[in-house]
Amino acid sequence: MPEPTFFISAGEASGEHYGALLVAALKARLQTAGNSATFYGMGGDRMVAAGLERVVRSEDMAVMGITEVVRHLPRIYREFRKLKAAIRRRPPTVAILIDFPDIHFRLAALLHQLGVPVLFFVSPQLWAWKKHRIRLVQKYIDEMLVIFPFEEQFYREYGVRARFIGHPLADLPAPAISRANFAAEHQLDPAKPWIGLLPGSRAKEIRSNLPEMLKAAILLFHDWHLEHGNPEPQFILPLAPTLTAEQRAEVAGMVAQESENLTIRLTSDARAALFHARASIVASGTATVEAALIGNPFIVVYRVSPLTYAIAQRVVTVPHVAMANLIAGRRVVPELLQSDFTAANITQQLAPLLPDGTPRKSMMQELARVRALLASHPVQVQPAASAVDRVAEIALAYAGLPSPVSESVSS
Repeated sequence: MPEPTFFISAGEASGEHYGALLVAALKARLQTAGNSATFYGMGGDRMVAAGLERVVRSEDMAVMGITEVVRHLPRIYREFRKLKAAIRRRPPTVAILIDFPDIHFRLAALLHQLGVPVLFFVSPQLWAWKKHRIRLVQKYIDEMLVIFPFEEQFYREYGVRARFIGHPLADLPAPAISRANFAAEHQLDPAKPWIGLLPGSRAKEIRSNLPEMLKAAILLFHDWHLEHGNPEPQFILPLAPTLTAEQRAEVAGMVAQESENLTIRLTSDARAALFHARASIVASGTATVEAALIGNPFIVVYRVSPLTYAIAQRVVTVPHVAMANLIAGRRVVPELLQSDFTAANITQQLAPLLPDGTPRKSMMQELARVRALLASHPVQVQPAASAVDRVAEIALAYAGLPSPVSESVSS
C-alpha cells in the first residue's frame, strides 16, 4: 500500500492550534503501527512545527468582514489557487478541513470531484446563519466532526453524517504556570487583580475591539479603583501566534498610545491569562469557549462594520452570540455588541464580577455547567481519548488504516 497523504487545512488561530495537535496525533499513531504519511495543506507555524508541509500560510487567508475580504480579494484568490493546484498535483488519501468555511467549502468541491474523502472538523455555524450552505455539506462532506453537543442532531436532521467528538479545549489541563511565575514573567503584581483583554485573533478584530477595551480599562482604573477605593487592576492582553510581527507591533503601539499609565502586559498565552485573570473582556469567538472552560467570569463584546452588522441582523437566527449562552440555552454571560459595546457598559457589567459575592459565584456556577456539557461525549466514542485523538482515529479509518481504537469509532 502506498504511503497515505493527508491534506489538513486551517485558516485561523484556533483551527490552526487544532491542526497542529491533529498532525501530531496522526504521526504518533502511524509511528506506533510502523507506518508513515505525508501531511500538507494550509496552516501556521504550529502546524509546520508539527510536521505539515505548508502550501499556504493561515495568516495570509485569515481576514474577516465583507469590506476586509473585498480589499484582500486578489491575495486570497492567489493563495486559494495555490491550494487547488497542490491538491490536483497530489490528491490526498483523506482531507481534513478545520472550520474556515468560505475557503474550505470551495476546496471540498474539488476534493469531492477527485474522489477524496472529506472530513470537516469544527462546524461552521450553519445553525445560526447561512443555512442554505447545508446543501454544500450534503454534497461534498463525507462526515462532520462537531465540537458542540447540539450540532450532531442539527446535521442528522439534514441527512448529514455527523459525530459529536467533544470540544478539544475541554481536554486541555489547567495551565501549569503558577500565578507567581506568570507575574514574574510579565512584570505583574500577583497581589493585585488582573483583568484579561482579549480583542480577537485577527488584526481587523483587534482594530475594531481593542480601542474600546482600552477605554474600559482606563474607566475601571479611575472609577472602580481610584474613586471607590478598590484594589488597583492590572491588565493582560494575549495576542494570537498567527499575528505577524508588524501586527504585533501595531497592537503594542495602540496600547502605548491609549493606555495612559495603566499596567497592560502583552502575552502569547491566552489560556494562562484567562486562568489567572480575576475576570476578562472577551471578543466573541473561540476565546469565549476558552474563557467558559477556564471558568473565571467574563463578558462578551464585539463590533463589526455597520454593513456587516446590518446583514447579520437579517440572517442570524439564534438568540445569543456567545457560545456559552448558546450551550446553556440562556444568558449566562453578558453580551455587548455594536452600539452597546462601550467602556461605560463594560465597566457596569464587569465591576460586580470582580469582588467575591453572588454575581461572581453565580456566573462561575453557570460556567461550570457549560464546561460539563462541552466535555461530554457518547461512551462509544472512546471516552478516554481526547477530541483530537478521535479525529485522528476517524481519519485513519477513512484512509484504510484502522486500528483497534478506530474500529470502535467507526459506527
